[in-house]
Amino acid sequence: MRSTANRNKPGGDINQMLLFNEAISALGIVELPLLGQQFTWTNKQLEPLLERLDWFFTSSSWTLTYPNTTVSTMLMETSDHVPCVVNIATNIPKGKIFHFENYWMEHEVFMDVVRHGWSIPTQQFDIAKVISAKFKNLRRVLKAWQVQLSSLKGNIENVKLVLWLIQLVEFHRDLTIEE
Repeated sequence: MRSTANRNKPGGDINQMLLFNEAISALGIVELPLLGQQFTWTNKQLEPLLERLDWFFTSSSWTLTYPNTTVSTMLMETSDHVPCVVNIATNIPKGKIFHFENYWMEHEVFMDVVRHGWSIPTQQFDIAKVISAKFKNLRRVLKAWQVQLSSLKGNIENVKLVLWLIQLVEFHRDLTIEE
């Protein structure tokens, strides 16, 4: 911890905080801003202790090269630590990336969609080019099929949002048994 404000309850070793801050200053490193949740760890008790245990630092040369670097918190799903992602803002154009979703495999028509995409004929004779063309066809078919599943993905995102909000509430007050 860097200060007593980094936990939701009184406590913490002030001497350790001072040593940590002195080391940061002596090294000349720059703390990256944390966006999202204030605390990154919980003891997962009924009346939880919440602390910010995770810190992210860079050199001043990194900060000059990538001034918009931040860290964002994510949804804490299984661990007692909040996962964090370092975001490096650049001006590199991004292409549309194909994302395979694991939950698709549970869908009743998934294998039919895969069979259809794989069975599309190709104009290639070299086996490597045939396989590459089949994967491209499969990707195109799965992208089209994915549009039909958008409501399912939306439902999953809504559940994650509810979990995120519950975590935010827990970081500001103790949850009740019903919550």
